[in-house]
Amino acid sequence: MSTQPMKLCPKIILEGTRLTMKTEIAFRLNEHPRIVGPRKYRYHSPLISAEWCAFTNYPWGRGPINFEPEEASRAMETYATWARLFELQRYYSWIIDRFHVSTTVYQASRDRHFDFGWLEQRLAPLGFCIVLCTRTVDSFARARLERLEISGNPRQYDDLEPFISEQARFREAVGQSILPHIEIDVSSGELASVCDHIADWLTQRDLLRGR
Repeated sequence: MSTQPMKLCPKIILEGTRLTMKTEIAFRLNEHPRIVGPRKYRYHSPLISAEWCAFTNYPWGRGPINFEPEEASRAMETYATWARLFELQRYYSWIIDRFHVSTTVYQASRDRHFDFGWLEQRLAPLGFCIVLCTRTVDSFARARLERLEISGNPRQYDDLEPFISEQARFREAVGQSILPHIEIDVSSGELASVCDHIADWLTQRDLLRGR
């Protein structure tokens, strides 16, 4: 009698400040055979982000992370809509490049505080986890030089100090999350090793199967 293979349904939220390679890691995780299964051909698999600046009709505008106070209800409804979609399609893989922790950190830096406990209470039963991407302080300058070669908005990297201080706030915010979480140092730039480390952790925590 044939054995039904285990369906891989990881639900990973990548968080961290700028220059921590979250997007690059997200794309790699979305094709990692230990995370999404072996693929003989490429097909559509969701990569989503709260960093999409979908509240404005110009580049680098506002969205669910950097919204203005009058847009708060819109941002919360966006998160609630995502949560409902995840609940309806719980046996699917979801890899997210920035989500509610980024909102918490950004808004708190402007003395605006939001409690996402309601969201995490909905995400936890689905098997969501958080991977916090960090780097050593002395590696930010090297990462900046690499990013300037491809960035469409290089001025945002003129001052690295805000990213360094923000990283500490990310650590604090993730530490308060009820979701399983891990901190990954990306300073080496060896993305294959980073993704393997994440795969090991997901396996150890039994976070690859559908809930």
